[in-house]
Amino acid sequence: MRYLFLCSILLASCAAPGGRDEWGHRPGPKGFKTVILDAGHGGKDPGAISRHTGQEEKDLTLDMARRIRSELGGSFRTILMRHDDEFIDLDDRVARANRHGDAVLVSIHFNSGPSHVRGPETYYWRVDSHGLAVRLQRGMTAASPAEQGNRSLVRRRLRLTRNPEIPCVLIECGYLSHPVESRLIADPAYRQKLAAAIAQAIRTQAAIGDAGTGPLPRPLYEPPSRPTDARE
Repeated sequence: MRYLFLCSILLASCAAPGGRDEWGHRPGPKGFKTVILDAGHGGKDPGAISRHTGQEEKDLTLDMARRIRSELGGSFRTILMRHDDEFIDLDDRVARANRHGDAVLVSIHFNSGPSHVRGPETYYWRVDSHGLAVRLQRGMTAASPAEQGNRSLVRRRLRLTRNPEIPCVLIECGYLSHPVESRLIADPAYRQKLAAAIAQAIRTQAAIGDAGTGPLPRPLYEPPSRPTDARE
């Protein structure tokens, strides 16, 4: 009880005028009007490449961003971080996201790893991003036919989960290195199913905030993520 009381004081004290603060130590967003969809990689950076289908992550992420935008319809102001095969530095993506208030950022990726690992994963760092991360992971998991050995929901400090001034999550929509899942990802109908689940998670978060997503995680105080911190 003492921890919860102290957290409530901390969350209240860290909130800055206009709804922004350095750390994001506050409840998750509710009633937001803008969704920023960040298609990972692009241009000279292809991301993961499936040896089973030959598809490149940068093409699949842009396709997913467009599908999610379509699924969201006119419910939100939807901004695509990139509209074509363009390389955008991670720090520039953060700067572009910070231009928008009353917004959430969803960075879209596909994973690669050991050939036995499959299934979606969701990364977050800020306290105010936890509810949205939970909803996105639940939605993608329900749309995915199977999971094996994956990390599910992960709190990790990355440039696109730590550095933006708005709630932000990074989703891995599946493993291109898995022989079965990579072929499933190549199916446009499956990607549409995933896009619908992601869009529904965003709509639910906007409608009811963190309700039903469990207790908020502990606040963390770490510096912004830098290129030398980890491979992103």
